[in-house]
Amino acid sequence: MIEAKAALERVFGFTEFRPGQREVLEATFSGRDILAVMPTGSGKSLLYQLPAIVRKGLTIVVSPLIALMRDQAQQLQRYGVAAAALNSSNSGPDNSAIESGLRQGRYRLVYVAPERLVRPDTIALLREAGANVLAIDEAHCVSQWGHDFRPEYLDLAQMARAIGDLQIIAVTATADAPTRAEIVRKLFSSEPQIFVRSFDRPNIHLAMARKANVARQIEAMVQRHRGQSGIIYCSSRKGVETLSQTLSATGIPALPYHAGLDAAIRSAHQDEFLRHDGVVIVATIAFGMGIDKANVRFVCHADLPQSIEAYYQEIGRAGRDGLPANALTLFSNGDIALRERQIFEGEASQERKRLERRKLHGLIALCETPRCRRQTLLAAFGEASQPCGNCDICEGKWPLFNGVQAAQKVMSAIHRTSGRFFSGHLANLLVGNATEAIKRHGHDLLPTFGVGKEFKPGEWKSIFYQLQAADLIVQDPEDRDRWTFTEAGRAVLAGKAELTLRGEIALPSGRTANVRRTLQDMEAARDEDLAIPRSAFEPEAAHKSNAPPLTATQNSLLAALKAKRLEIAKAQKLAAFVIFHDSVLIDMAIKRPRTREELLLLHGVGPAKIERYGAAFLALIVSRDEGS
Repeated sequence: MIEAKAALERVFGFTEFRPGQREVLEATFSGRDILAVMPTGSGKSLLYQLPAIVRKGLTIVVSPLIALMRDQAQQLQRYGVAAAALNSSNSGPDNSAIESGLRQGRYRLVYVAPERLVRPDTIALLREAGANVLAIDEAHCVSQWGHDFRPEYLDLAQMARAIGDLQIIAVTATADAPTRAEIVRKLFSSEPQIFVRSFDRPNIHLAMARKANVARQIEAMVQRHRGQSGIIYCSSRKGVETLSQTLSATGIPALPYHAGLDAAIRSAHQDEFLRHDGVVIVATIAFGMGIDKANVRFVCHADLPQSIEAYYQEIGRAGRDGLPANALTLFSNGDIALRERQIFEGEASQERKRLERRKLHGLIALCETPRCRRQTLLAAFGEASQPCGNCDICEGKWPLFNGVQAAQKVMSAIHRTSGRFFSGHLANLLVGNATEAIKRHGHDLLPTFGVGKEFKPGEWKSIFYQLQAADLIVQDPEDRDRWTFTEAGRAVLAGKAELTLRGEIALPSGRTANVRRTLQDMEAARDEDLAIPRSAFEPEAAHKSNAPPLTATQNSLLAALKAKRLEIAKAQKLAAFVIFHDSVLIDMAIKRPRTREELLLLHGVGPAKIERYGAAFLALIVSRDEGS
């Protein structure tokens, strides 16, 4: 551990371990097999890179993406670490040179794709090279219950045994309890030591909104982050093309990325995004796994994500440098219905479908929740938390009201229609909209017809999904087309339990309710009416950081430092953040170091970085000081 701490500072420029790293490293050095579930940005790669640097032997790193392997190997090489990536993107002579270097024991780490690892010649080569550790990145890919299953990961345990007695270090940011159990079963011959850190990413501001004009909603977010990098996810290739063209027409450097594009174009767009600030990628889920860009300032979902796990991993690509970032998700009832239909019509087993529906309901709960978004998100991963103060719910962007009566009306409508109808039909029934379907079933004659005119149909749909998310109404496990009530739902129906619901952005005209900025306020003054101005529900220009703002002089220096970083990055064909993270440049702008010793005191600056880049940045700071 002493050597690891020294290497942490000497090679990577960090003076302290991040939360959770020390415990995992101690177990690794004791020889234990490891499964580490840690949030994106917590430094998972160091869990196998540091042991490889300070111990003898060769560490094999398996990753699902060739581009990620290439980037990580190149970055380690710039740090002075003997690393290589053995894959099909290399030329024949390059791979031959790497193989020769492995036989001569020149490398500490070698990155290998799982498809290559199964080859007999690769197994023999790595055995001859003295491999003693197998590190598996994105380990959730081995689980068929996870959101990103990769069948080639299923052979990794067998390959480890074929190579020799390898210590296994498996890391991932996304694995709930069922996924963790399957990772253990598929990768380890004996029980590993399992570490599960908090899933919380407190620097990411969470917000969700119903679709209105998607292009304008997304453009508003991008404009607030003009000049910063971001990712926008769409559910279809057509959506990617349309939105990227719309944003480009407004002068935003927006690049499309999806599996239908030529591989060379995808690679060029990814490199442009990685190497330059201010580039926005509009993509399907084909983009993102392992993207190592620390200063992504926002992630938008133009459509409902595939699952709550996918949502967590995708927003986790923002703010990896620890600075404030934003996540905005747009959704509609059509998105939810489409996802339900995809699950129902899929060819998966009934057990798999039940799991997919459970995960979808977790995502619906996050969209429709009246309580802190982060609390709801973390609860889906089995983690309890307090209200975060950094989401649209906590900030009072949505009105909350006593929802008992509204819930009773919805459940009454469900009961009187035998539980056979979904949100759209029930909404029309409650507002008194005599559609053809309402008349055909005689529902315009029911006592509940028209009893809900205080809400619009869209609001009743939202309330319906909130009841579903709160587990008050459920689909009958024996009859998917029939809705029934849970015990908690029956308690609300009988008036024996309280319920808080979330309204839409604007309350219906002329209506008042027990609206509160937070659930705590509502509980403290439940019987008061409080009018909140509409301005309280308008989106803010940007999430406010708790850090004090930079002065004009500091901002000017920061801009010059970023320009210098970009100049060096272009010359060396690197991603800008590989040179220094934004947080390091901000620290430079505030503390204005003038010597190598002062520069070395900054977090994230080590001797290797100073040797390569220190002189250029110090010269800039000194010249600016002398010029002023």
